[in-house]
Amino acid sequence: MTNSIHLKLRIAVIRKSAYNVGGLFDRMTRRWLLGLLSILIALTGTAFTRALAANPPPGPDRFTVITVDYTAFEWYFATWKGSNVVCSVKTDHEGPPNPEEVYRDCELAVYNKWVSQPPCIYRDSSLCDGYYTFPVNSWAAQKEIPMQLPPPAAWISLEDCQPVLSTSTNICETTPTLVIAGYEPVQNERIIRIEGTYNGQPFDCDQTDVCKFHIPETDVKGVRVEFWAYSSYGDSSLIYSAQVRVQKASENDPDQAYWYVDVLSSQWVGQAVAMCSDSWNVFPPVGGPPAWLTTPKQSEELSSDIPYTYLAKNLILQGAVDASSCTDGGISPDGMVNQCGLEMAREAVTNWQNQFDELILTTARETSVPARLLKNLFARESQFWPGSGQAPGDTGLGQLTENGADTTLFWNPSFYNQFCVLALPGETCGKGYMHLTPEERQALRLALVTSVNATCKDCPLGIDLARADFSVGVFAHSMIGSCKQAGQVITNYTGKSPGDVASYEDLWKFSLVNYNAGGGCLAEVITRSLGEGNTILTWDNTSPFISGACAGALDYVNDISK
Repeated sequence: MTNSIHLKLRIAVIRKSAYNVGGLFDRMTRRWLLGLLSILIALTGTAFTRALAANPPPGPDRFTVITVDYTAFEWYFATWKGSNVVCSVKTDHEGPPNPEEVYRDCELAVYNKWVSQPPCIYRDSSLCDGYYTFPVNSWAAQKEIPMQLPPPAAWISLEDCQPVLSTSTNICETTPTLVIAGYEPVQNERIIRIEGTYNGQPFDCDQTDVCKFHIPETDVKGVRVEFWAYSSYGDSSLIYSAQVRVQKASENDPDQAYWYVDVLSSQWVGQAVAMCSDSWNVFPPVGGPPAWLTTPKQSEELSSDIPYTYLAKNLILQGAVDASSCTDGGISPDGMVNQCGLEMAREAVTNWQNQFDELILTTARETSVPARLLKNLFARESQFWPGSGQAPGDTGLGQLTENGADTTLFWNPSFYNQFCVLALPGETCGKGYMHLTPEERQALRLALVTSVNATCKDCPLGIDLARADFSVGVFAHSMIGSCKQAGQVITNYTGKSPGDVASYEDLWKFSLVNYNAGGGCLAEVITRSLGEGNTILTWDNTSPFISGACAGALDYVNDISK
């Protein structure tokens, strides 16, 4: 039954033995035996789980040895006094031996003396203490080098389902088909079997590299799927996992049912899942998240015409808008734009706030950070004026601070790896952010803050738009870092996965608290909410505890998420 699933319970030990000694059984006998085992084990309930735990797939185990040609060299070590040869060192590279090679081929006393001796500075070398080296021979040679081969893998996808482009969900007109495909990277080898469990029930697809089966409707939390692939090489892939949710809906048409399918897995090859869903272990609402957490199909859908006063003021001050006919040139003595200035700047304000829409959309698709969230964030933080902020230390479209840069670099390692090499030497960056010295970390934080500050005295309107464009991606990655930190804060104080105690939308709101006020404020409000006996964290039962120095986060979140 190639390309179909055999759902059956069985003892893994016996199954594996039957498979490995296939020469002792013909296919019909083996299938009959496994079918009989299926019936017997169905009576025991958990027998397969126990057997699998005792006999997991072997996992990748791939090493080979390759032979390479090289030129071998021989060096002698001799004393400065008397020129007595004390040892011979063989190397596989040009140039003098390195300390590891000397340690390997010479006595320890010679090595210790050689690595600590001062240079010989006398014309009469016999006055020097220690050893000198000189080459004596070279020849063509071969050596064997062990090499680890790339392992097999397995990937999960859906068949005959269409992604909903503005969300991370998939919609199917018929019962969804889950597809698990094996991948074998080594030439002349192939995937020979795919196995796994679906909601605790085992499945296997023999003699095939693709396994397909229909999946029924699940509850709102979905079911766990584990899967792996066996290779003709003699090993298997790692055991991968996925959380799969299937929900049926009529879409206001009682004559047509649809299935909404969401998959959370590192091996998912469909449309990118909603950002942070995987690390939070939570699905967006069935059918997709609320509007403020979506990404539209076209950038025009992000367009807005809000009469931002801070933006209007800056456009007037920089000469982009002529408000000379207004009282005080459109700017009141208190530094605020007056109504006349606002009206004069209206068209320029609208054009300016929408010039980043296409880039926001592209960034959202690349990072899976919702486009409308990014646009709302920029509107709240800077009104789209990407220079130095209204508050000291706040910079750019998203008003990044040094503390915010620290969060981004620590909690978003992939972004750290990309950005660090732009500011520090590559060998320094390789240590990881937390292993940098305090001075190196500060230098990197300041470099990140500077990178999003588009203030430029010599640029038109005093703004470097190229730097402003670059900053859109930085702020998306900063939001990813914040959502990951928020998830860890929740886990630290509840002892549970974020998705077990909060909804997808509320987790994003908690991430905005983290972005705006910091992890300390988020920890405080969660602690107070838990102290009131709340076992499920919602925005409604948590936001009342946002107060004191953290109070500004309340309006901040409500404004962005409205």
